[in-house]
Amino acid sequence: MKGMLYMLQRTSNVLSFIACVALTFMMFLTVADVLLRAGGHPINGTYEVVSLSLALVVGFSIPKVSLDRQQIYMDFLLEKLSHRNQALMITFTRMLCIILFLLIGYNLFSIGNEFRSSGEVSPTLMLPLFPVAYSVGICCFIECFVFVFEILRTWVRHE
Repeated sequence: MKGMLYMLQRTSNVLSFIACVALTFMMFLTVADVLLRAGGHPINGTYEVVSLSLALVVGFSIPKVSLDRQQIYMDFLLEKLSHRNQALMITFTRMLCIILFLLIGYNLFSIGNEFRSSGEVSPTLMLPLFPVAYSVGICCFIECFVFVFEILRTWVRHE
């Protein structure tokens, strides 16, 4: 279990770093575009680059947030349950999340395949869209492993 935690932490840290770089890039690009726009020379394609970067920021940050438990929990209901029932509730919700993220990842890969086969690109800069769909889909599958680890951690802790 420690090996699984180590691999998930390393992977989520790398993905989180990529999300941080993309967010920083978005910030600098937006500021540069606003300043240059005021001077009459806007940066072409800023909107689409920021949009694609935002997809990377959201998708690549999800595994780290889940693994570090930085999301909002509704503990007031769980606190009233026994330890066993808490573990059952956590297992049930994580199983639903696994199904959800498997479906999202599968659909992102399907969309990526459509983008790749049709040659879909962004309107201004002609950037291919399929790498973003594939990469966020991979992050969804990694999130499924995080949920499996959460289930295992819950049952080890409650036994």
